[in-house]
Amino acid sequence: MGFEVLVFVMVGLEKQAEADLAAFEERCRGWPLVRECHMLIGKADFLLKCAAPDLSTFQRFLTASLTAAPAVVSVKTSLVIRTVKDEPGISFDVYEERLKREA
Repeated sequence: MGFEVLVFVMVGLEKQAEADLAAFEERCRGWPLVRECHMLIGKADFLLKCAAPDLSTFQRFLTASLTAAPAVVSVKTSLVIRTVKDEPGISFDVYEERLKREA
């Protein structure tokens, strides 16, 4: 598809008030490079999965958009070297096994 750079980004916000969380979530929906956005409990408030055509495109997004966003106080990035497994969704085998246990 031409998107050779995959980056996971852990984002910390200044405050975790619902208005701040909702504002950041809405901002993520508008960023094309953000392919997934998950709110977390723990060391970071959000985990983003970003895909970019090249490193310079991701760097521009990082510096001009993400780190400049209101309420963002920390950003830690991890560049993917190799994807070992990528199976979105759930396994039907796992789902069927759960249904058997519940029956």
